[in-house]
This record gives sequence, structure tokens and C-alpha cells, in this order.
Amino acid sequence: RFRFCGDLDCPDWVLAEISTLAKIVNVKMKLLCIQVLKEILGEGIDYEKVAKLTSDAKFESGDIKASVAVLSFILSSAAKHSVDSESLSSELQQLGLPKEHTTGLCKSYEDKHAALQEKLRESSLRLNRLESVSWRVDYTLSSSELKEVNEPTVLLKLQVQGAQSSTMEPMVVSLTADKFRVLLTELKQAQAMMNAL
Repeated sequence: RFRFCGDLDCPDWVLAEISTLAKIVNVKMKLLCIQVLKEILGEGIDYEKVAKLTSDAKFESGDIKASVAVLSFILSSAAKHSVDSESLSSELQQLGLPKEHTTGLCKSYEDKHAALQEKLRESSLRLNRLESVSWRVDYTLSSSELKEVNEPTVLLKLQVQGAQSSTMEPMVVSLTADKFRVLLTELKQAQAMMNAL
């Protein structure tokens, strides 16, 4: 069990790619980590630079992508689980990554640890935001199918702002009176639970 994996076993694909990372010259490992950290932090990755860094290991494009993916997983998971660089170094060595490689990786990780955690905090669990609610009750007296219906219908119009975008999306829901009562009861229960926290 590894702390950087959330005290779980290391995924098989990560184990498989550790041997790929070991082929990179240790000096270039730190430079590759810097590129991956830029990608995670939203600054963008320079794939030409990454290709040059991995050229001496004679990586194909699949190996390059796998290396970037495994480094991204290791760095973001370690930050997500608040693993210190010494523990990360020890765990990666247990998985077979040479000490010289872990030193470069952990130095890069240590330098950007706070920024990495802040970026992960910003991007975690973002939900759509409810901007406004409007409603009306329609009372259906009869329809083409039935002579007498006499049934109220609640129309809810929700204005929702997307989690990833600033655009407003209208959402209209039509409910029978019974379904509306159930919805209202469940919303009150959810509010009571949230207030109790």
C-alpha cells in the first residue's frame, strides 16, 4: 500500500510505466517533471521539448504519452494525498524507480507542491450553480384524451450556471402535484442535513 495512491495498491499501469521512466537519463527526468507540472498547473506542456528530453531513450510517441501520463498521475496523486517528498521518493524506489530519478522528480514536486495542491483544490468537485428558480402552477381542466382531468401541474424553471463555463442554461421541469410534494419534502430534508453539519 502506497501513500501517494491514497493508501491503496499502486495501479498496474503505473507499475508497468515505472520501467519506461527508468530509461530516461536522470538529469532529463527533472526537466520532464517540470513540463508535466506545467501541464497540471494549466500552463500547457511543450511536446517538442518533451520529445527532445526523451529522444536519447529512443521513445516512440506511445512511450512519451505514457511517461507524461504516469508522471502526471504520480505528481497529482501525491499532492492530492499530501505526501511529503521523502515519502514519495521512498515509495517510488520501492516500485523500482532508480534513486537518481526519484531525486529529480521529488525536487520538482517539492518546488511546486503548494501550487499543485491549490490547483487541485480549485478543480475538485465543481458543481453547477443554481442562479434562480421561477415556478408556476397550471391547472388542466380537460384534454383531447379525457373530458375531465382537473389536475394541477407545477412548472419549475431553473437557471443553472455550468461548473466549467460561465453560460447560463435554463432547465424546465414539469411535475405532478404528488411528485412536487415529494421533491419539496426531500429538499427540506437535505437542507436540514446540511444545516446540521
